[in-house]
Amino acid sequence: MKSLKRIVAMAAVAAGCLSLAASPVLAQGAPVRVGSTLALTGPLSATALVHKLVGEIYVEDLNSRGGLLGRKVEWIVKDDQSKPDVARTLYEQLVTSDKVDLLMGPYATGAILSAIGVAQRYNKMLIHHTMGVPSLAKYDMHFPAWSLGPDPGTTVPNTLFDALAASPKPPKTIAIVTSKFPSLHFLSLGAREVAKKRGLQEVLFLEWEFGNRDFGPIAARVKDAKPDLVFVGDIGLEGNMLLEAMKKLDYEPPLHFHLYPAPGPMATSPETKNALSVTIFEEHAPFTNDPVAAKFVKTYNERAKAAGFPYTKVEVQAAASFTAWQLLEASVVATKSLDDKKMADWLKANQVKTIQGTLRFDKGNNFGDDLMRIKQVQNGNWVTVWPKEWAAPGATLKQ
Repeated sequence: MKSLKRIVAMAAVAAGCLSLAASPVLAQGAPVRVGSTLALTGPLSATALVHKLVGEIYVEDLNSRGGLLGRKVEWIVKDDQSKPDVARTLYEQLVTSDKVDLLMGPYATGAILSAIGVAQRYNKMLIHHTMGVPSLAKYDMHFPAWSLGPDPGTTVPNTLFDALAASPKPPKTIAIVTSKFPSLHFLSLGAREVAKKRGLQEVLFLEWEFGNRDFGPIAARVKDAKPDLVFVGDIGLEGNMLLEAMKKLDYEPPLHFHLYPAPGPMATSPETKNALSVTIFEEHAPFTNDPVAAKFVKTYNERAKAAGFPYTKVEVQAAASFTAWQLLEASVVATKSLDDKKMADWLKANQVKTIQGTLRFDKGNNFGDDLMRIKQVQNGNWVTVWPKEWAAPGATLKQ
């Protein structure tokens, strides 16, 4: 036990603490080049821009603390246009033409799977932000910052239904409507099975193609079904478009849950009142009791406001991105090298303290614990409401 505590403590130091100390002088030598793609355009851009800002903040701070191995860090980011095939081509370029030292994963499951394929071909370690289907990530040197555990199709819906069971009026009927985007479809099918086992009556199940923008027919079907809970397998702005379509029909769902919404638009739009979603971190205690998290929150707030983001607080997407960079820094510092195999072996053998909690990679396909919590839009802000020990001070689930 003492040995394990020492490992965790060492990992916490390695993960970087956004030091307030004076900046050290960087050693001479070529920069450490980290290569990434992000969906800077296309349907996933509203969320990917959050990941871009977080990476810029982390790399700037990392360089102020001496970079990696005493060398400046240079982050090369390319636009994958929200297309997995484009991400695959760009990661090939990053490895072969740009000759980056390290890889950082893209946003969204489809692009991540493409990047994993390239990383495996060249024996590169890949740390990534938001992989949602653990069973598909079979490469031995991939590491998820998205801590949803090895069986999220079961554990994530159960967390949601536990939260709702503890509410004043638990739902009895459910409509499940979902994109066919890989992780969304996988989790929605999981929710369908879990709902049946927990005695919820399914009154509607609908699917749409990723990229769909006409949600009127889907909204009409949901309204006619009259569910107590609408489980929406959405990503980016899809959930906003569905709720806007419902509003045009003078319909407001009693309870509505969204898997991976664009954080700002979902929090700030009038029709998204009381929306539920998953989270690993929100900008309130007890998360912000961590001094690393508190400093990141302050910086992010300032930079997001300057960038004109509709929502300037740190939430699940920003936290996942920050965590990924913490994992990368921890593995380099601990091994004192840029050797992909050494870094991967270290991550599999150790735990790393991050702003969302302590991560480990010793379960199915390098996934560790499911740290997902449930959050809700309340007064234009995301606040955690379940489990109670992670809820914002005074926050409870509203209906």
